[in-house]
Amino acid sequence: MNIIVCIKQVPDTAEVRINPETNTLIRDGVPSIINPYDTHALEAGLQIKERVGGKVTVITMGPPQAETALREALSMGADDALLLTDKAFAGSDTWATSYTLAKAVEKLGADIILCGKQAIDGDTAQVGPEMAEFLNIPHIAYIRKIEEVKADSIRVQRLMDEGYDIVESSLPVLLTVVKELNEPRLPSLKGKMAAKKAEIKKMGPADLGADENNLGLKGSPTQVKNIFAPEAKKDRKMLEGTPEQQVDRLIQELRRLKCV
Repeated sequence: MNIIVCIKQVPDTAEVRINPETNTLIRDGVPSIINPYDTHALEAGLQIKERVGGKVTVITMGPPQAETALREALSMGADDALLLTDKAFAGSDTWATSYTLAKAVEKLGADIILCGKQAIDGDTAQVGPEMAEFLNIPHIAYIRKIEEVKADSIRVQRLMDEGYDIVESSLPVLLTVVKELNEPRLPSLKGKMAAKKAEIKKMGPADLGADENNLGLKGSPTQVKNIFAPEAKKDRKMLEGTPEQQVDRLIQELRRLKCV
């Protein structure tokens, strides 16, 4: 079973900065972490490997510093890692990112592709489904439980607003997962030591056989026109007392503001 897990290195939410000229995130010199949803995707891949056997490969697209995220994934138990890095990839929107990752998956071959449902920096939840479209394979979003994995099919629970659906799909398939799926394991000391010495494979546009017109900022059909911080509002009040007293004071305040 060939399992590919797509991860993304994202800025620590406390250290987000924006390039005012390109309206993209500044990543150089900013503390970074693996996108939290992607750690659940990695754990799912490792659990599938433990159940049915196979190989888990993690891939990411980013600057050279993204190698740190791949080594962390290796320390958790992934077998192999691939970094897609080149100046041509800079400024990619979700479409260009999905195209690039899909070309890498085509090169590697996969039975199951796992992604977090979204990244905490962009929150679009678009890359996973778009990859499946580029690969022309089925995808199932918001996976909360993997019930059964066979050589040619998989059965999962898909989270819905009022419960869940049970969905079965043939392989290959792409799944995006939610945090309810599992609890990611911690890296072992042995895993950390092995990850430090592991070779991180790197690929650029030529290695992928990608059309450079579809890459990076040039190949992105959507671009951010403006980014601004929400205006801070200072008209806040803290209601104290018992719950009953707080409710009474809230009602009085709403009446004063003519909201009720």
